[in-house]
Amino acid sequence: MTVLLWVIGIALVIIGLVGTVLPALPGAMLIVAGLVVAAWADGFTKVSILTLVVIGVIGAASYLVDFAAAALGAKKFGASSRAMIGAGLGTLLGLFLGLPGIIIGPFVGAVLGELTVHRDMAKVGKAGLAAWIGFLAGMAVKVGIAFLMIGIFLLALVV
Repeated sequence: MTVLLWVIGIALVIIGLVGTVLPALPGAMLIVAGLVVAAWADGFTKVSILTLVVIGVIGAASYLVDFAAAALGAKKFGASSRAMIGAGLGTLLGLFLGLPGIIIGPFVGAVLGELTVHRDMAKVGKAGLAAWIGFLAGMAVKVGIAFLMIGIFLLALVV
C-alpha cells in the first residue's frame, strides 16, 4: 500500500508540474494533493500536517499570480489602469479558452482596456506587449512556487 501511495503522490506532482504551464490542469493543487498523498504514505511521520498546510497556502497563493502578473506587467510599462484591468480580465477569460486563450487573453484585454483611454496604436500595442510579458513572468513565478512547494516537502522529508 505504501508503494502505491508513493506512486500516486509522485504522479500527481508530475502532472501538477505540467499543470503549472498548461491551463487545463490545476497545477499547484495537484502538486499539493500529490505531496499530501506522499506524506500519507509515510504516515505523516516526517512531513507534518503543519508543513502540508504551509505548502497548501503557498499553492493557493500561486493562483493570485495569474491575475496579478499581466496587470502588473502592464503597469510597469506605463499602461493605464483600464489596461491593467483589461489584462486581468483577459487572463481570467482566457482560462476558459485553453492554451491559446491563456497566451493571447492578457494581450487582448490590455489592448482593449488601453483603447478606451488612448487611440495611439503604439501606446496600445505597448500596453498589450507589457501585459503579455507580465504573463510570462507570472508563469515563471508559478513554476518557481511549484518547486518551492516540492523543496519544502523534500526538506521536511529528509530532516
